[in-house]
Formats: sequence, C-alpha cells, structure tokens
Amino acid sequence: MFIEQAYKGKTDWWRYIIGIVIIFLGWQLLGVIPLTVVAYVAAGDFEVFFAAAENNFMDLAIDPNLFLFLLILTFTFGLLGLWFAVKYVHEQSFKDVTTTREKVDWSRIWFAFFMVIAVNLPLFIIGYLISPEDLVWNFDPVPFVILLVIAILFLPLQTSFEEYLFRGYFMQGLGVMAKNRWVPLILTSVFFGLLHGLNPEVEKLGYIMMVFYIGTGFLLGIMTLMDEGMELALGFHAANNIFAAILVTADWTAFQVPALFRDISEPSAGLDIVTPVVVIYPIYLFILARKYNWTDWKGKLFGKVARPETLKPSEEF
Repeated sequence: MFIEQAYKGKTDWWRYIIGIVIIFLGWQLLGVIPLTVVAYVAAGDFEVFFAAAENNFMDLAIDPNLFLFLLILTFTFGLLGLWFAVKYVHEQSFKDVTTTREKVDWSRIWFAFFMVIAVNLPLFIIGYLISPEDLVWNFDPVPFVILLVIAILFLPLQTSFEEYLFRGYFMQGLGVMAKNRWVPLILTSVFFGLLHGLNPEVEKLGYIMMVFYIGTGFLLGIMTLMDEGMELALGFHAANNIFAAILVTADWTAFQVPALFRDISEPSAGLDIVTPVVVIYPIYLFILARKYNWTDWKGKLFGKVARPETLKPSEEF
C-alpha cells in the first residue's frame, strides 16, 4: 500500500515538523533569493521594490519568460528541500515516496500526460470555434520558443514539487498519523486548493475557483491511492500546467507569458469552472480504472493504515 511506504523510513511526528521547516526554507527562503535580486534590479530602489512585492513583483518590467523561470526556481529549491527531508530526516527512499512499484513506472507518467492533452486540446478547439472573439493570436517566434523550452524542461519541477509535497510527503505522513486513508485524502486535497487560493484567478473569478482547485486535489489524491503510486498524478499535473502555459495567457492568470493565444474576454466563473470537476474528472478516473484494473475502491480510499510486519527499507536514492 502506498501510504504504508512511509514505514520504510522513520515516522516520528517531530520529524515531519523538521521536514516541513526544511521544505519551507528551501521553497520560500533560498528559492526566492534569485527572484528577489532580479526584482530589486528591475525596481531600482527599495520603495518601488516593496510596493511591487505586494503584487508578487508582477508589476515590474521583468521579461515574462525570465519571471516564469524564476518562479519555477523557487519550487525547485522546495523540491530539493523535500528530497533532503525524506532522505536525511526520515531516512526513507525518495522512490518510496513516489510509488510502491520496484521502479518508477514512466509509462504511467506518459499515459496520464497524453491523456490530458488528448482531452484538453479538443475541448480548447471546441471552445475556440464557439467563441473565437474571446481569443487573439499572440504568437511571437523567439519568446514562444523560449517559453516552450522552459515549460517542457522546467515546469515539471514545479508540478512535481506540488505532487511530492501533497500526494507524497503529506499523504504518507498524515496517513500514518491518522491510521486511515480518508483523512489524508481530504486534508491534502483541501490544502492543495488553499495553496492555489493565492493565484490571481481566484481574486478575479471569485472563490468558486476553489471548487476547481480542491476538486483537482481530490482527483490527484484518488489517482495516487487507487494506483498505489504518484506516477499518474505526476504526469497529469505536468501536462495540465504545460498545456495551460503555452496555449493561452491573460492579464489575470497565474501564467502571464508569451503563449500562442491571449484571452481578451471579460472573465466570469460558472459552469466552465464546475464542469471539469463533475464531468471530465470522473471520465479520467473511469479511463484509468479500466486501463489499470483498479479494484477495492473502499479499502484503498477509506481503509485503515497499519505498519506491515514484513516491510523492509529500500536503499534506492
């Protein structure tokens, strides 16, 4: 079982406190230094710098691709901090935070990745055909190629950090503390949504966006528990963010980058926010359940968690 993988390491509650501190220092202290330096240079003086900090430096004249890369860098340091905490604080293999399989199953990552593209691309095309006036062609060759490289090579570091933090570290840690699966599933999904509550989309569209973010957290959590590993969640999250970054940008989105299209419509929240959660997400789960022969939904999502007597520690990375 995936959550029981935590027992291959050390699961004392205080280790998780130390681990969270290390992750936070990497993510929000060391990782922020490059962005802070560039922002200060762009601001020119402390007064402008501190005023811009209230809006996460998005008002400064920083190249959008550079800004995206610097944001990703903060998550990269967080991922390094998480790896350090797992390996040296919990003395656990990083592989065991990833999957119950002997090795990480890359075919699962790629399947989830292309499943998202196969669903999102037709939906985008349909939306464009229905309301072409909402989008304008925004293609600029050089900035777009740079964006494409950043999105493909580095954006998965951001999505992987979020997955390892919520579906890996927190899922296993909360599971061994609560001794069940439903508590970590609920809490990690809600925490995942709350983290994205700081996104500009929430301010612009309202708190109905939290239905989407928390719903996405539940989808990724169910994938992880039912499949006994994070591979599907890793591929899904990476594809979703890469697709969003390179395809459409807007003045009110988290990714303000030189994407292919710019959304010039007046943003509004309604069925387009709720529909993916109540319609598309169940279809994803149906596809994955059929492909990977998921069984015992009740046990894997709501069952108890106990230390297996025969569990042995892994020596892999």
